[in-house]
Amino acid sequence: MDFELGEQQRDIQAAVRDLARTFAPNYWADRDEHREFPREFYDAFAKAGWLGIAVPEEYGGGGLGVLEASLLLEEVAASGAGMNGCSTMHLTIFGLNVLAKHGSEALRRAVLPHAATGELHVCFGVTEPDAGTDTTRISTFARREGDHYIVHGRKVWITKAGDSQKMVLLARTTPRDEVAKPTHGLSVFLADVDRDAMEIRPIPKMGRNAVASNEIVIDGLKVPVSARIGEEGQGFRYLLDGLNPERILLAHEALGLGRAALDAATRYASERIVFERPIGQNQGIAFPLAEALTRLDAARLMARNAAWRYDRGLDCGREANMAKFLCADAGFQAADRAVQTLGGMGYAREYHVERYFRESRLLRLAPVSQEMVLNYVSQHVMGLPRSY
Repeated sequence: MDFELGEQQRDIQAAVRDLARTFAPNYWADRDEHREFPREFYDAFAKAGWLGIAVPEEYGGGGLGVLEASLLLEEVAASGAGMNGCSTMHLTIFGLNVLAKHGSEALRRAVLPHAATGELHVCFGVTEPDAGTDTTRISTFARREGDHYIVHGRKVWITKAGDSQKMVLLARTTPRDEVAKPTHGLSVFLADVDRDAMEIRPIPKMGRNAVASNEIVIDGLKVPVSARIGEEGQGFRYLLDGLNPERILLAHEALGLGRAALDAATRYASERIVFERPIGQNQGIAFPLAEALTRLDAARLMARNAAWRYDRGLDCGREANMAKFLCADAGFQAADRAVQTLGGMGYAREYHVERYFRESRLLRLAPVSQEMVLNYVSQHVMGLPRSY
């Protein structure tokens, strides 16, 4: 077994780290407070060519794997950008995987090169308020009329919808009670974000406020048949191709957030003098930080394993889900210990660890909750009866 990253992968880490750190923590605190999309950051990463890291080379991307994309996002999060930075490009990296694998050649050539340069923003429209994690129960419906579909429905928690021109949209094309299996009859489209047929409302939320999450009401959206990705009714199967890489990417983002929080706490513990000694000299401070680092390093091994398996075409559902679970917990624990280390100052905005704490909490909920990961492991890995 070889756990060493290659030269190219180390170069990616170094280059991303250098670019990301030109945007200081105060930049991210300001964008989060004012709920402003970090356009300067996004444009800098687009200009450097990072947004297309996983887009196939024939469409203007880097053609690299999920591991390289994960290293990129981990370094972005670790720079202090956290989820506000990662979420600007996360969906371009994993969301278009469905299009790259299953879309028509014409659709790929029309979209992927523009997404790779950053000029085209894409959001991912799957989740609905009345379906939650049971994707088969979505009610958004696309009715075919000749050479186009008419779409009605609602979506919720759609990241970047207000900043995007395109949406990877999941909708029913056959009612659930008319198909042999609940997973049948779902189709995926690359739809225009059309304000005339969509009402987009940002959702006030606890953290990651520089990148909005939105509720969307779709009323009569017209989508050409040519914008359908793959065959009608096979959308759920296509969607599965994006789930494992998404979990792997989010796992690495959680690691990066944990690193950012731990770095801030370690600096503070080394510099803060109480009773004529740095507080980091006390085991009550040092041991919890050391434990947090230990958990981050252990979780990283599972995340790297999951990425390695995915990039080699091996089964990785077990590893991807476990990586998401372990990294989300390790990142949150590191952020929590950072707040505790700083004491009252950990609750103050000026030291940033409260922002890392708020953002790390999100990763225990999204893109799949810790409880649903355990459902997956107990059923699909251990062979226990389904519990829901």
